Amino acid sequence: QVQLADSGGGSVQAGGSLRLTCAASGITHINTCMAWFRQAPGKEREGVAAIALDGGKTHYADSVKGRFTISRNYAKNTVYLQMDSLKPEDTAMYICAVDSCGGGWSNRIMYKYWSQGTQVTVSS
Repeated sequence: QVQLADSGGGSVQAGGSLRLTCAASGITHINTCMAWFRQAPGKEREGVAAIALDGGKTHYADSVKGRFTISRNYAKNTVYLQMDSLKPEDTAMYICAVDSCGGGWSNRIMYKYWSQGTQVTVSS
């Protein structure tokens, strides 16, 4: 059974940093992608970043390129999202997801398994 546990959210001022962690269990590394999505009140869930567990290839939304970095610990089935230079518009619930790669990294329909989410609030 696949389970995801996320952590690391919080409240920061604009320009600050946070590091999110998502630990997965019950997954295989082969052709498996893990991603971070976010959802703000009244908005659709959007893809933020994704990484392939067995190759390390990364993808980013244009809005976070150069500010966010996704990385993985292969042995621990854990993915991290380092968020720097945070902006108020980054405020959202951040949710991690995992499933087989393919079908578009930011396509939420591609992901079967989701974490509960961790809140990130950035004040100006």
